[in-house]
Amino acid sequence: MSEGPIKVISTNRKARFNYEIEDRLEVGIVLVGSEVKVLRSGKAEIGKAFVQFKDSEAWLIEAHIPIYPQAGPANHMPERMRKLLMHSKEIEKWSRKSADRGYSIVPLRIYFKGSLIKVEIGLGRGRKNYDKRQHLKEKSDKMAMQRAISRRR
Repeated sequence: MSEGPIKVISTNRKARFNYEIEDRLEVGIVLVGSEVKVLRSGKAEIGKAFVQFKDSEAWLIEAHIPIYPQAGPANHMPERMRKLLMHSKEIEKWSRKSADRGYSIVPLRIYFKGSLIKVEIGLGRGRKNYDKRQHLKEKSDKMAMQRAISRRR
C-alpha cells in the first residue's frame, strides 16, 4: 500500500481527557473529492465526533469537514455520516466492546499516511469528574517536577 510519512490533519484532544483510551485501531474512511481537498489544506474538526455501528458497518458521526468553496454545487455536507473501512471481524469485535456500559468509540486523529487518509479510533471508558481532576493534578505535578529538574541544571 501507500506507506509514507504521516501528516496529522486533526487531533481530538478532548477524547484523551474525557476518556481513558484502552485500545486503538487505524481505519480508512470513505470521502468525496471536495472533502479530500479540504483535508489537504488541514481543516477538520473531530472534537464532537463518535463512531456508531449500523447494519454491520462503522460510521463516523458529527465529524465536521468544512465546505470547499471552489467546488460549487458539487460540494459535500459538512457534518454528514462517513463510512469507516474496517474488516468484518474488527467491526464485530469493536461493536461488542462498544455495547458494554461506559464504553465509547471516538476518533483520536485524522491523518495522511502517504497518499491515503486514515482515522485512528480508540475504545474509551468515560472518566468521571473526579478522575478528570486527578488526571489534571498528575499532569500539573509532572510539569512542576520537570521545571524543577530543568532549573537545577
